[in-house]
Amino acid sequence: MKFLLPLLGVALSLHGAAFAADIKGAGATFPSSVYKTWAAGYEKERGGKVSYQPTGSGDGIKRIVAREVDFGASDSPMNQADLDKNKLLQFPTAVGGIVPVVNLRGIAANQLKLSGDVLADIMRGAITQWNDKRIAALNPELSLPVASIVRVVRAEKSGTTEAFTKYLSLMSADWKAGVGHGQLVKWPGAVTAVEGNDGIVKAMKDTPNAIGYASYDRVISARLAGVRMRNRTGQFVAASEEGFRSAVQESDLDKKGDETASLLDQSGPLSWPISITTYVLVDAQPKTAASAREALQFLYWAFLRGDPMIRNSGLTPLPTAVQARLVPRFQKVRPQDGQPLNFYAF
Repeated sequence: MKFLLPLLGVALSLHGAAFAADIKGAGATFPSSVYKTWAAGYEKERGGKVSYQPTGSGDGIKRIVAREVDFGASDSPMNQADLDKNKLLQFPTAVGGIVPVVNLRGIAANQLKLSGDVLADIMRGAITQWNDKRIAALNPELSLPVASIVRVVRAEKSGTTEAFTKYLSLMSADWKAGVGHGQLVKWPGAVTAVEGNDGIVKAMKDTPNAIGYASYDRVISARLAGVRMRNRTGQFVAASEEGFRSAVQESDLDKKGDETASLLDQSGPLSWPISITTYVLVDAQPKTAASAREALQFLYWAFLRGDPMIRNSGLTPLPTAVQARLVPRFQKVRPQDGQPLNFYAF
């Protein structure tokens, strides 16, 4: 990614050590493992300290709007009008997937198969038993338990929930009309609500006969039983980084450079149907260059050096062509004191 350096139209300093200021970020739990990995790499190479609090996308947006952090993170992109209103710049950072997960005795990872419409009816409480005939029809080879379904969902405002419920809205007219989508929705009936992707992981391990949804990196690290989903081409696929890349390649993110393009329910036999892009938000008009420099330096470093660190992590880097279009955006940061940012080159 070093070829991206000439694209950046800001002053570059080729000498000296990293700045000493600590960097604070907060927001989406979905990509928190990526930001923590990058933070460790940045501290080792540059000496700068980055702390990231996975508090949920809603909180990440709230805190960067209030300028309580150096960058906010969200799985739900802000529209341009809100970015302009709040004087923010937005950068996509990585791509991953949301995976329905189950805790069913005798059923291992990637054994249970579901379609989008059946998943929607499970999550809205219209299907209440694991041995329901619609689930059984998709899984004739499995011995499904005669047990009530327990739904585990996010309690706080969550970009993961927003993307998951958007997918369910695409799959089911009943879901769209009755529940809709959002960072926080009113789940029909009784549910178990917990905070964060990590809260989902714990609840899923502790709750027999449960179904929930979590980021793919948590699914693999916690060894949860992910579900195979029927994608747009009719193939039952397990979540994978290859499936996320396929969704990107089939989407307008790759074809048209639309950074906020949906990756949900894309074509392609390998595409994972609940793939999403995650984003960071930064102050476009910081009070001083010095107050913004280190955070921007960290993000710039991540674009140039971060890809190898997150391969095989459960999330996948953005396409190189997309990253190349993002790097010049750093020059749109306009410190109010008029001083240059003076990034370090690598």
